[in-house]
Amino acid sequence: MLKSSRVEANIPAGDLKRAREFYADKLGLTPAAEYEGMAMAYRTAGGTSFNIYETAFAGTAGHTIAQWHVDDVEAEVNELKAKGVVFEVYDMPGVEWTGEIASIPSMGRAAWFKDSEGNVMCLDDGTQGS
Repeated sequence: MLKSSRVEANIPAGDLKRAREFYADKLGLTPAAEYEGMAMAYRTAGGTSFNIYETAFAGTAGHTIAQWHVDDVEAEVNELKAKGVVFEVYDMPGVEWTGEIASIPSMGRAAWFKDSEGNVMCLDDGTQGS
C-alpha cells in the first residue's frame, strides 16, 4: 500500500514562465521534464522530486508547502539572499530568531521564504522530522 510508495510534492504556480525563471535564477534548479506549458518536473541530486503546475490558486495556502533539508541553513540563507530571495520572520512563541533564522526547541534551525508565486518554502538543518 502507501507505506511503500514514493511521494512527490506539487507546487502551484500562477505563471509557469515566471516560476521557471525564479527556480533557475534564484534556486539554481532546472526542470528535468516539461509538459506542454502545463507543468514542470524537478529532480534533486538528493533523490527527491517535485512538480510545478499552473493554477489560479498559487500562493493562497499561507503555510509552508515545501521544506528543503540542507546541511548549513546559514550558508543557504546567505547564498539565496545574495540572489535576491527575501526571507520571512514570523511571530512564533518559544522561537528565538537570529536575523532570518529561527531556532526551534527540539527541532533545530529553519528559515522561510516565498517563491515567485507566493508559496512559502522552508530551509531547515535536516534535524526536523529525523
